[in-house]
Amino acid sequence: MKQSFFREFFWKHLQGNRMALAGALIVGIMFVTALAAPYISQDPGAIDISQRLEAPNWHHPMGTDDLGRDVWSRIVFGARISLLVGFVAVGIASLIGVIIGALAGYYGGWIDSLMMRFVDIMLCFPSFFLILAVISFLEPSIWNIMIIIGLTSWMGIARLVRAEFLSLRERDFVLAARSLGGRDTRIIFRHVLPNAISPVLVSATLGVAGAILTESALSFLGIGVQPPTPSWGNMLIAGKQTLGTAWWLSAFPGLAILTTVLGYNLLGEGIRDALDPRLKD
Repeated sequence: MKQSFFREFFWKHLQGNRMALAGALIVGIMFVTALAAPYISQDPGAIDISQRLEAPNWHHPMGTDDLGRDVWSRIVFGARISLLVGFVAVGIASLIGVIIGALAGYYGGWIDSLMMRFVDIMLCFPSFFLILAVISFLEPSIWNIMIIIGLTSWMGIARLVRAEFLSLRERDFVLAARSLGGRDTRIIFRHVLPNAISPVLVSATLGVAGAILTESALSFLGIGVQPPTPSWGNMLIAGKQTLGTAWWLSAFPGLAILTTVLGYNLLGEGIRDALDPRLKD
């Protein structure tokens, strides 16, 4: 049944959406590039002052920076950082959001009220400024960045899952599972959650793009991934001083961020359209 649903509805609509396919292609290329980084690039930390600030050429297709490091190599290895931050942060946010949303939607009553008030309180704080406040007390590192982004971006997923559970908990298959003596945990994770996972999938795909943007912004401000580890954000700020004479130092990292975020947004929109029952014929 699940394979038939995927083949007849999900893949049918996703395949017919050119923008979604373009997004999937971009994401796939970025993913393969990140995995193949050691084989398709040079050492991103190799310094050669004699080749500093070289414009894009055959040997350095994206030029070199002020220390003579190859920009292409740093872009490729920076993709690993960005994708790692995106997936880990969204994984943490999805886990927290699904658990809180599922418990609130399934049990209702005072549990729902208590959890949703906590969600409302978290939503009162602008996420980026909350991240800045927390990071100011911690050592800037990639692991701290991933954990903090995940811990401050789960509220939307929680509300989506809660709404789905409120709709599904009174369905016949849930009532049948209860009448057969099924435990609440089994009903939640075996019967209800698989039917409520569609909006989580869409939100997670879009969330990866948001996490990459947040990490880039933090690195640009100097409180994210620290040099010499290559990150698209700290590459942008490094190129700011020579923007007038070495445009490639800012242009290529900015283009990498733009392309990756666009790819995930297009893919997320395509998945949402594919899972929207109003578009099924």
